[in-house]
Amino acid sequence: MMVDGVEDEEKWLAAGIAGLQQNAFYMHRALDSNNLRDALKYSAQMLSELRTSKLSPQKYYQLYMRAFDELRKLEMFFKEETRRGCSIIDLYELVQHAGNILPRLYLLCTVGSVYIKSKEAPAKDVLKDLVEMCRGIQHPVRGLFLRSYLSQISRDKLPDIGSECYTACESFILLADPELRLAVGLSGLQGPAREKDKREKERSELRDLVGKNLHVLSQIEGVDLDMYKETVLPRVLEQVVNCKDEIAQCYLMDCIIQVFPDEYHLQTLEILLGAFPQLQPSVDIKTVLSRLMERLSNYAASSTEVLPEFLQVEAFSKLNNAIGKVIEAQADMPILGAVTLYSSLLTFTLHVHPDRLDYADQVLGACVKKLSGEGKLEDNRATKQIVALLSAPLDKYNDIVTVLKLSNYPSVMEYVDSETNKVMAMVIIQSIMKNNTQISTADKVGALFELIKGLIRDLDGAAHDQVDEDDFKEEQNSVARLIQMLQNDDTEEMFKLVRQLQGPEENPFGEEGSTTPKKVFQLLNQTIETLYGVPAPELALRLYLQCAEAANDSDLEPVAYEFFTQAYILYEEEISDSRAQVTAIHLIIGTLQRMHVFGVENRDTLTHKATGYSAKLLKKPDQCRAVYACSHLFWVDDQDNMKDGERVLLCLKRALRIANAAQQMSNATRGSTGSVTLFVEILNKYLYFFEKGNTQINAAAIQSLIELITAEMQSESNSPDPAADAFFASTLRYIQFQKQKGGAVGEKYEPIKV
Repeated sequence: MMVDGVEDEEKWLAAGIAGLQQNAFYMHRALDSNNLRDALKYSAQMLSELRTSKLSPQKYYQLYMRAFDELRKLEMFFKEETRRGCSIIDLYELVQHAGNILPRLYLLCTVGSVYIKSKEAPAKDVLKDLVEMCRGIQHPVRGLFLRSYLSQISRDKLPDIGSECYTACESFILLADPELRLAVGLSGLQGPAREKDKREKERSELRDLVGKNLHVLSQIEGVDLDMYKETVLPRVLEQVVNCKDEIAQCYLMDCIIQVFPDEYHLQTLEILLGAFPQLQPSVDIKTVLSRLMERLSNYAASSTEVLPEFLQVEAFSKLNNAIGKVIEAQADMPILGAVTLYSSLLTFTLHVHPDRLDYADQVLGACVKKLSGEGKLEDNRATKQIVALLSAPLDKYNDIVTVLKLSNYPSVMEYVDSETNKVMAMVIIQSIMKNNTQISTADKVGALFELIKGLIRDLDGAAHDQVDEDDFKEEQNSVARLIQMLQNDDTEEMFKLVRQLQGPEENPFGEEGSTTPKKVFQLLNQTIETLYGVPAPELALRLYLQCAEAANDSDLEPVAYEFFTQAYILYEEEISDSRAQVTAIHLIIGTLQRMHVFGVENRDTLTHKATGYSAKLLKKPDQCRAVYACSHLFWVDDQDNMKDGERVLLCLKRALRIANAAQQMSNATRGSTGSVTLFVEILNKYLYFFEKGNTQINAAAIQSLIELITAEMQSESNSPDPAADAFFASTLRYIQFQKQKGGAVGEKYEPIKV
């Protein structure tokens, strides 16, 4: 049925266009020959096609636009006729002899536009006459299009100033009145239920045309602020309120907001807002009010020069009161509507009164009051509006410290579910990181972590198995990065921040008092201990060693020793992977080498443990390298009391034995002795300590090691290793270079034969 209807409508449109074009052809021929009577005859027949009732507004519009184009040509002809001496008054009377009312009115409007332009009669009288005659068309579609035509052709011909302009503009308002009533004309039409969708579509198309005509009214130069305030707006609002149709009221209020200037809305805010409570209860007021506030917000943002106007008219107070009345009057308004209104009002407030945090907090407080009877929000759209509401201050101020001054801000977050709480917490953290915001006081840290608590602990009993692992890692990394933004140059205040992070029940400092390095390290120790439960033993060991080095710089030997002890315990009990053990032992050796705070006993204990760990690594090459690295623990360049050449030599000899054992093991399992790389590495250690003045390392020992490596490389069981060969050759070249230096260095290296 619908398909057939569409096809029939296409046929009717095609027939109408064909008839219109045929009569337009004859009209053109009459115009070319200056035959006024035939021109009027065929133009009237052409306009008769607009009398159809078979077309929807959309199809009718296509037919109308073709007629409109032809009428513009006719208008030009009428202008030429007046220039040739034809009386415009005679023309105005002549076209009234057309047989049908609709063609007659189109012709009258066309001649009337020329009449107004000629100024042979007051514009107000001509326009009033045309408006009164247009009232004769009561059909919704035909009437609206006729009035649209009149407004389009006459808007640029009205006088700009004076009482005549005022009266002419009043005529335009009168012209708009029936249009506003006709906008809902189809709502009263009765018909089969199956045609309801079709009728609603036609209503929508008619409303679009009404909107265009209101736009024409707004473009008339004579409609200044005073006329708009005293005449235009009250008359238009009266028609909107009286039409009693919810869809039309919503659309027309939106049209008013969109087509008239922002300045007009600001200066007539009380009048405009006063109409909202009079609308039908089912009107989507939230959308219309939100668009009004959006326009005013953009107007405020366009220039700082307009801000005094907002203060003068007390725009915030009026909007706030209006929203309160609307929400109170519509008790069944969905929570989405209320939150949307408050979100728009907050955006407006931040643009117009960025320095008035009390206004922003007042809006948030009103939102909390509305939410208080709702519990956790379940409507996804309402939740998104809450996120928008909470994001607005962050986007405006780019400073979480300012946002934390809004006392009602955390209360709003209490009404979103745990997932949305996390989303909002991530938005807050991203804002802090993006703007490099420093959090400098303990109370601000407490307030901030209350806002992002959804990322720190489970809310609403959320189960762990519901958490996506990748999302969880990203969230926790964000929280971790946030710690870097806690900063205060005052040591006492800085550690108040840390106390706040720990929580009052976990205060590592005991009673309040001055902050000491020892207390700092106590806190660090407790922090690292938490990594046991993650578990992250390798990271914990690295942090223990870093803390030990920091304690060394603070000359706190007991603290440094305790951190090393914890690192050793962690190594023995938690780190079992062979690769992780190799990395850990080299970290231990490197850190211990840099320590200067230890006495002889403590250093010997720690060094003995390190060398013991080195010799117990799983793979012989790893053992060898760790043991010869331990040689540096007994020879520190800038500390004379830490130069034990004999123990250095013992480490290197032990490393040689391990390297030799590795060669024998390789020979037993693979049939070849393997690479000599370990021997060359040990040779380089010999050369290092030889140059540093270790008397236990002499030229004879180096010569013996060179001969051992040469013999191993020439052995039939040796596996070719170009890298090892190049390494050994480079070492020999270094020795030769030192010999050629002459002086004390050359003399020292002279006994070594290469």
